[in-house]
Amino acid sequence: DNNMELVEIRKKLKKVQDKDRYEHTKGVMYTAGCLAMAYGYDMHKAMLAGLLHDCAKCIPNKKKLKMCSQHHISVSEFEQEHPFLLHAKLGAYVAKAKYDVTDENILSAITWHTTGKPEMTLLEKIVYIADYIEPKRDKAPNLAIVRKLAFQDLDECMYKILADTLAYLEENPKDIDNATKDAFLYYRDLHMKRQS
Repeated sequence: DNNMELVEIRKKLKKVQDKDRYEHTKGVMYTAGCLAMAYGYDMHKAMLAGLLHDCAKCIPNKKKLKMCSQHHISVSEFEQEHPFLLHAKLGAYVAKAKYDVTDENILSAITWHTTGKPEMTLLEKIVYIADYIEPKRDKAPNLAIVRKLAFQDLDECMYKILADTLAYLEENPKDIDNATKDAFLYYRDLHMKRQS
């Protein structure tokens, strides 16, 4: 039963996540569920993806790198230097291996929730955006605008988040990965086409 699955996974996550991460996780789960309602997507899948998006976040960075090599998960030079990014693709592996999630759509949404990418699926956008706007988030600029956009137009919302994310990362340009840049250019193009 769907609800039992969410309850069981929550119990397991509560044991491995610190309090703030667990609260954030619940926020993303519910926000993903709300976005799924708004866009006619399968609510359970969205909530499951939201619940598991950070399931590898609390693994120490050294161990993240070790697990990736053990399980033949490719690590770029950039990821080697920024191992926190690995929690996304490693999270997809953990979701499958430890939490028995086999749905490729869910695993892909977990994989891309940190950087984004061009041509994201509906679920990928839902999890990426839910991660950014869940109620406990309070650091990002323009959150009120982004939160409103999330329920009006997912592509415009992606554009705004990616623009703000890159503006923030510009302070340390060497911390910007290519996937985020590519995602931004893709959603900026969509945005420009609509303006014309």
